[in-house]
Amino acid sequence: MKSLLKSVALILLLSAFTMPGDSEFVTLKNTSFGKGEVLTYRVNFGFFTVGKASTVIDNKVFMMNGRPSYKVDAFGETSGMVSWVTKVNDQWGAYIDTAALVTHVSYRKIREGNYRKDEMVTYDHEKNQAEVKVLDKKTNIYGDPKYYQTPENVRDMVAGFLYMRVIDFNKHKKGDTVSISGFFEDTAYNLKIIYAGKDKVNTKIGKIPCHKLVPVMPDNKLFDGENSVTCWISDDGNRIPVKIQAKMFIGSTGIELTGIRGLRNQLRVLQ
Repeated sequence: MKSLLKSVALILLLSAFTMPGDSEFVTLKNTSFGKGEVLTYRVNFGFFTVGKASTVIDNKVFMMNGRPSYKVDAFGETSGMVSWVTKVNDQWGAYIDTAALVTHVSYRKIREGNYRKDEMVTYDHEKNQAEVKVLDKKTNIYGDPKYYQTPENVRDMVAGFLYMRVIDFNKHKKGDTVSISGFFEDTAYNLKIIYAGKDKVNTKIGKIPCHKLVPVMPDNKLFDGENSVTCWISDDGNRIPVKIQAKMFIGSTGIELTGIRGLRNQLRVLQ
């Protein structure tokens, strides 16, 4: 079960990219989301529901590094009988620049069975550097920081999730490929995402028209092939992730939208 929720986190990590550009922040046009938005999902393995997930944008705007920032949290946990076998309760959060959608501070609180990890990352965009600190389990104090070089205008996984929502996929043609780069922990990534055209996804909310995206996965021990992950983003003003499906070596897993609250625009649902 731990591998399942970690795989979902890795899928969303594909969105944590930064486009090449100047080191100065660039204001991005955002009409897709705002304060107070809540999205909920079910986590599936095959035909079975094994957990739930959600993303929450705080109702307040916070000042970080002298700039207005969203506070955004992503939660994932096991549910039902699966929790009897192994209990997972993870939180990924970030303070994200409201104008440039870059990350100022991110944090992770991982609770998976007996495993615990609390991590705090502070991003220095002038030096293109990330300061990573991990909480010591015995002293309950953060240990000495480690420093890593990052790409310009770096985004963590949560900020990448928001950045994906300001892309106008209607300007892309089927088969177009977008080259992107990203950073997670101590590794820089270069990935390609193929725009696979438009599709419709049946959800608990109804049938939602979507854009279909296929990240080209690098060789790894988790996903089965370079085209093993497919993402569906709503084809409307919100551009919310509706569904993510992945073929893993141990089976098929993913997430599916189950609830919405506080959307900036009306969700487009087909009759």
